[in-house]
Formats: sequence, structure tokens, C-alpha cells
Amino acid sequence: MNATDRTPADLLRSALSADPARPLVTFYDDATGERVELSVATFANWVAKTANLLQDEWSAEPGERVALLLPAHWQTAVWLLACSSVGVIADVGGDAAAADHVVAGPGQFDAGLACSGDRIALSLAPLGRRFPTPPAGYADYAVEVPTHGDHFQAYAPVDPEAPALIVAGAEYTGAEVVERARADAPGLDLTGPGSRLLSARPYDTWEGLSAGLYAPLSIGGSVVLCRHLDQLGEEALAKRIESERVTATAR
Repeated sequence: MNATDRTPADLLRSALSADPARPLVTFYDDATGERVELSVATFANWVAKTANLLQDEWSAEPGERVALLLPAHWQTAVWLLACSSVGVIADVGGDAAAADHVVAGPGQFDAGLACSGDRIALSLAPLGRRFPTPPAGYADYAVEVPTHGDHFQAYAPVDPEAPALIVAGAEYTGAEVVERARADAPGLDLTGPGSRLLSARPYDTWEGLSAGLYAPLSIGGSVVLCRHLDQLGEEALAKRIESERVTATAR
């Protein structure tokens, strides 16, 4: 990627400019059998729509905090990059009561109600399906996000030195996220464009976020993000590694 990239959103823009058609995030949920593959262009489109929701519908401003009460999932990755695009802080697993906005998935809806600001729910069902009825106190992401634009322009430039991410109690600026991701890449056996990392790490630590999104993005690679991988046998895992052309694993 470009040496001038200073935020995760910058990394995504560079990936889009370099090769929009290549896979970026391939997601498996081995509890449901779901597989979703998003090219750089498709992923960036989801990010743009979500960033527009943040900026236009929620009036979110740089420095505000968004609690992401979500597991490792392709839609979580979208929200992480959308937050970076707007300049709001993505607080992974954060205290909803201290957040300006909350994004919650199944099992987290009660906790998310502690947020007095905007609240949106993700079903995390295959194909991003809507809820039959949204959880009380929440808007349905699958209903809201399609109405937003396919291109995003921030109202104010995002400061790379401003707080961008909180995970496991540690806070990182956008520039630190990019620098740490690049530094992690060699240890994850990511050698450059074409590297493809299978990650089964949860998103509740820096190591999980780096392996499951930031490090592959930082070097022009891609990630095969696996949830509930423990339900897959070793033989089936070996077949997945072969079929997905995986070059490295993080489990």
C-alpha cells in the first residue's frame, strides 16, 4: 500500500485504487454454513454506505465514540472502516453507557440499551437478513443502510493523530493502527500483495483485529475470517485452506 496512508480508511482507498476486483474479506460462519466473499469494491461500498449513515443520519462527528458490541464478522469489519472514514472512535466491546452511539449484535441488545444515543442492531444472519421485528430500542441496520449513498466524503478531514480505536482497554490513533498493522504483517507471514491470511481470532483484542482485518489490509493482502472454526474438522480445514488459496493462518 502507499507509504502516505495514515489511517485505516486511507488503506482501503489505496486498495480500491490498486485492484477493486480482488477479494478482500471472505467470511465463514461454521455454525451456520455461511460463506460471504467481498471484493475490495463491494467492501468499500458497504463502508461508504455505513459512513454516510454515521455522518448524515446520526450526525456523528470526529471524536465521538461508537461502541461496537459485535463479534468477528464481515459486518464488524465494515463498521471499523466506516468509523475510520468519519473520524469517530470505534470502541470494540466498549461500555455502551459511555458511548455516543452503539452497534449491537445478538446477545448484546440488552447491554446496548445503556447508550442514550443512536442504537442500531445487526442480525448477523446469513445474507445480512433483516429482523422480522427489530429489537426494542434499535433500528435495523439491514433496513437503514441500503438507503445511503455509495460514495462517502467526510465533512471534515480525519486527523491521523486523533483517537480512532479502543480495544481491550487500549486506545490507538489512526496512524498507530496503520503502523502497528504493518509491523505485525511479517510475524503473521504476510509478505505483500497476494498474501491471504485465514484468521479464527476473535475481534476482542488488538491481535484479533490485526490478523482479522488491519494487517492484511495494510500490505495489500486479504483475510479469510472464520467464526466458530472449532466446529470444523481438521480435514475440512485443510480443504478450506487449499480452496481459498490461504498462505498463512492465525488461530
